[in-house]
Amino acid sequence: MSRSADLPGTMTCVEIGEPGGPDALKPAERAVPRPQEGEVLIRVAAAGVNRPDVLQRKGNYPPPPGASDLPGLEIAGEIVALGEGVGEEMLGQPVCALVSGGGYAEYCTAPVGQCLSVPEGVSMEEAAALPETLFTVWHNVFERGYAAQGERLLVHGGTSGIGTMAIKLAKLFGITVYVTCGSDEKCEAAEKVGADAAINYKSSDFVEEIKRLTDGNGVNVVLDMVGGDYVPRNIQCLAEDGRHVSIAFQRGMSAEISIVQIMQRRLVLTGSTLRARDTGFKTLLADEIANNVWPFVEEGKLRAEIDKVFPLKEAAAAHAHMEAGDHIGKIILKT
Repeated sequence: MSRSADLPGTMTCVEIGEPGGPDALKPAERAVPRPQEGEVLIRVAAAGVNRPDVLQRKGNYPPPPGASDLPGLEIAGEIVALGEGVGEEMLGQPVCALVSGGGYAEYCTAPVGQCLSVPEGVSMEEAAALPETLFTVWHNVFERGYAAQGERLLVHGGTSGIGTMAIKLAKLFGITVYVTCGSDEKCEAAEKVGADAAINYKSSDFVEEIKRLTDGNGVNVVLDMVGGDYVPRNIQCLAEDGRHVSIAFQRGMSAEISIVQIMQRRLVLTGSTLRARDTGFKTLLADEIANNVWPFVEEGKLRAEIDKVFPLKEAAAAHAHMEAGDHIGKIILKT
């Protein structure tokens, strides 16, 4: 391993004590990790807060084998050390990265293939808000849902980090975007982000609204993070040859659906999880994003929607803010 400078032996991080509420997150001191073959060590400037971090804190989403037990799935900062097999030109590079854990810390290792260069004019907070949502949306909407220009997309949770990224990315590729939100204020915020229409699911039936908005034609793709009883309702929203992509199941892991509808209308039901996928897959995904999406970031046409930035040691407050459900876009930790 080579280093750009002497590094401290220890770092501040945020650990999960016993599973529980936001107060389960505790600042702690740990040894600075060492990058293994194919990895880099990043001095973290900012890290994103994501729903899987909350699930892990509650004890419901353990890290995959070999991953850090610290929460944090996306980071941005400077590469300060290299593992075997990583070119010396990477030292000192500003990058953001998708990681399998360990982001709530002053230093974090990442596979070099999962790093993307931070363009000039993009702050570290903005860069840290990109990887998790961007990798998730690109893979699920465009690769699994194969959304294309001129099509229509329905996204639940329109003001979440995933929702706001889905709106922005889909609009860049010429897709009409409808979202659901839990209040008129959130609907207004989602439309400001770029949604063509936002539906308050508490005061309207989103199935009927989608029929109205699409003149009865439905949407080509649904990005669903709700699950449960939303799945059969989502299927009602789909056009013929439509694709339903599941990425979470906040309302339950089971759903009763009509197989006849799937057959007669040639529907596709798919879904994925990202964290447990191997480095080879995530590296290919990073390459796809670098080629197809990163030019929009470099040109200033794509930025993550950031709600609030907290100091790293206030991770508990950041989690409480996320669980309160009032945020619009991403919540960030700053070291």
